[in-house]
Amino acid sequence: MTPLKEAALVAARDCLGVQKNEKVLIVTDTKRLAIGRALYEICQDLGEEVLFMEMAPRTVNGAEPPPAVAEAMKHVDVVICPTTMSVTHTAARRGACEAGARVGTMPGITEDVMVRCMRADYHEIARLTEKIAEILTNGNTAYVTTPAGTDIRMPIDGIKAKPSTGLVLTPGTYGNLPSGEAFLMPKEGASEGIYVVDGSLAGIGLITDEPVKITIEKGMAVSIDGGDQARIFEKTVNSIGEKARNLAELGVGTNSMAEINGTILEDEKVLGTVHIALGNNMSMGGTCDVGFHVDGILLNPTLKIDDQLILEDGKMLV
Repeated sequence: MTPLKEAALVAARDCLGVQKNEKVLIVTDTKRLAIGRALYEICQDLGEEVLFMEMAPRTVNGAEPPPAVAEAMKHVDVVICPTTMSVTHTAARRGACEAGARVGTMPGITEDVMVRCMRADYHEIARLTEKIAEILTNGNTAYVTTPAGTDIRMPIDGIKAKPSTGLVLTPGTYGNLPSGEAFLMPKEGASEGIYVVDGSLAGIGLITDEPVKITIEKGMAVSIDGGDQARIFEKTVNSIGEKARNLAELGVGTNSMAEINGTILEDEKVLGTVHIALGNNMSMGGTCDVGFHVDGILLNPTLKIDDQLILEDGKMLV
């Protein structure tokens, strides 16, 4: 068995728990066919029936798949989505989960990322992720600083955090694969400060230019500053509209096998990092419904939840 198929086996058998009596749908696009095919072939031996749907790549993270794909996602037990852009924060994914499907999303997955990160100990990842999620859920205020200039406060009281453990075994649940993050939606309209993306940015890749400095007032991005990469990002935000400026997510990476490489699926899982996203927060209980959700990775963060230090200069203290 090839390393790619071995990784596909871990994803389907261990992380999604595909059973002999279950129907599985693989949703992929023209740029991720090799991974989609590996999952399709592996699932032939695990499930009762396996369907395969290929679409054109979406243009931004959070854009909806075609209606036919969204409908098919509601009629199977397990959906696995190795796609170029993320379908995690879409109505299609939410509809599938509401219908009882278990959904594993793999936005921007590459063969290298799949082979490397599916080797992690997902039971250990689950332990840490659930602990961080518990701390976030019980917290009132998240405060993040970084050497690059991040200084932002995000009210989180009354918000339930989500642990993305990599184990998606309960009907109606979802998560990224590879996984390892605890995340939540800061209170809408309430965050204040600056966050500086110096790791990577979804849709842009590794930050090789100046860091991207995003100023937040009343929970909205009021300015995006930096070099060429910042200008490209700002142009995309402007093309989507005002809702793309919503501060949507605070996340904490918990996967010790993940590395920063410009693929946001892996980057946001790196142990010792924090990510902050703009755009859609519907999947986290929010009201900002827009076809856009873009995470930015912050390096060497110090994260404090109320009086408890979670990270200090990128070192996990939990």
